[in-house]
Amino acid sequence: MTPEEEHTDWAALLARRSFIELDARARAAGLLDDGTGRELCGPFDRIESPWLEPQGVVPGSDDGVVVVKGRLGGRPTVVIAIEQAFQGGGVGEVSGVKIATALSLAARDRVPAAAVLLLETGGVRLQEANLGLATVAEVCSALLELRAIQPVVGVIAGALGCFGGMSIAAGLCTTLIMTREGRLGLDGPQVIESEAGAAEFDASDHTLIWSINGGTQRTSTGLADALVLDDVTAVRSAVIEAVGRGVPREHRSGRLAELRARLEAVDPADPPDPADLAAVWAPPR
Repeated sequence: MTPEEEHTDWAALLARRSFIELDARARAAGLLDDGTGRELCGPFDRIESPWLEPQGVVPGSDDGVVVVKGRLGGRPTVVIAIEQAFQGGGVGEVSGVKIATALSLAARDRVPAAAVLLLETGGVRLQEANLGLATVAEVCSALLELRAIQPVVGVIAGALGCFGGMSIAAGLCTTLIMTREGRLGLDGPQVIESEAGAAEFDASDHTLIWSINGGTQRTSTGLADALVLDDVTAVRSAVIEAVGRGVPREHRSGRLAELRARLEAVDPADPPDPADLAAVWAPPR
């Protein structure tokens, strides 16, 4: 690499604006076309969870979910962003209903809107237990309703990742976009370790965690569709492209024979090394 090329690389790196470092509201604003965003059920509406304060938890005035309607590449779009800084992105009754209602209204609008889910969540809040689980089912139902007529694009960018019930919603998205830093899994490493022991999954082994749950692995095995840089412009471009492709003839979650074949290719008694998993589960071209 010449000095001039090295200088250009550093200049490009410094010019990047991290998507991960933004909060949920700033992420939504960074995706939508300038000046088109309008927040729905914002913090001044004070739609809070009634279940947190009695358990000694300070509630959030937006319950950790930001809903902004606007335009993305000129198309009507609603961006639904989970705030990772509030309760670890945990979904409860109120925040889940906000997500489900936004998806349902997007499907029933005069001009149905596409949706973008910014998924930074550890799953259902333990403080709300069954109420949270029920609302995840509502989210999935509303997502299925909308994706039949407009794309629903999921984005998993930060290291918190997407786990628990909301990982099911991620799997139902028309397109799933991840960064290298993002993580995706049904159960988080700490949960697996607490239930099955460190021999099953060592939650302190970050290299192991990202080799299994990380964005690079999830994309190479076809469980996510696009790997992008941690950069607002790169994420926005990938989302615009995904929305522009429209609704596919068949969603990934509907390809049951393919998914069944993947499961049958792995022997639980002798699982492949994470480095070999991409070859075992290589997505069809």
